[in-house]
This record gives sequence, C-alpha cells and structure tokens, in this order.
Amino acid sequence: MPARESTIALTQRAAQAVIEKLGTNLVAVDLSEQMVLSEVFLIVTGQNERQVDAIADEVERKLAEIGEKPARRESTGHWVLLDYSDLVVHIQSEEIRQYYMLDRLWSDCPIIKLDAVTELEKLKRG
Repeated sequence: MPARESTIALTQRAAQAVIEKLGTNLVAVDLSEQMVLSEVFLIVTGQNERQVDAIADEVERKLAEIGEKPARRESTGHWVLLDYSDLVVHIQSEEIRQYYMLDRLWSDCPIIKLDAVTELEKLKRG
C-alpha cells in the first residue's frame, strides 16, 4: 500500500518550501511498505548551515499555514530533522548527505515524484 494521499500532499507542500529557499537534490522516499514509523522521508540538501536552517524554517512555516506542526525538530547545524510523524524531512549539508547516504539506505523503496521539482526543471529548460 503506497503512502496516503494526505502524506503525499504534505510532502509536496514541504518540497515547494524547500525549492523556495533554493534547496537542492530533493528526493521523497515512500517508506510505507517498510516496517518503519513514517510513510515518507523527504531528503534535501542545503549549501551551508545557514541555508539548512532557512530551509527548515520555511518548511515549518509553510506547513504551519495548514495546521501542521512537527512533533519534534532536531538540529546539529549541518542536519535538521523535522518529524511530522508520517513525513520526516531531512535537510542536510552536502557533506552530511554524502556521509550518511540516506538515499542509498532506502534505495529499494519507491520514489515519489515531486511537483515542485518538475516545475523547476521546466523553468530551467525555458
């Protein structure tokens, strides 16, 4: 059973917030078939600590507009984790993302197509 539509919609909104703060390399992993607590991991890259924090703040702001608040926020400077229960957003610096390779860890899971990424790609192509 794939991730619920409500979780996918939340993921799409979070991805749009990431794009607005110039986050890169967005990947949404559907974990619903796995025996984990969350349905989706949204993994994104920020260029430095300030951008990682800015992306996290924007995701929180955009999701708060629709009444969603994270159950927890953890931060190490180079990695911010926003836990919305069914959606967990991992915002990482390039170095941390390459070190932990969450994308590779969950590579056997389906990837959710992100509308914000598709739109950005269309704009880049002209």
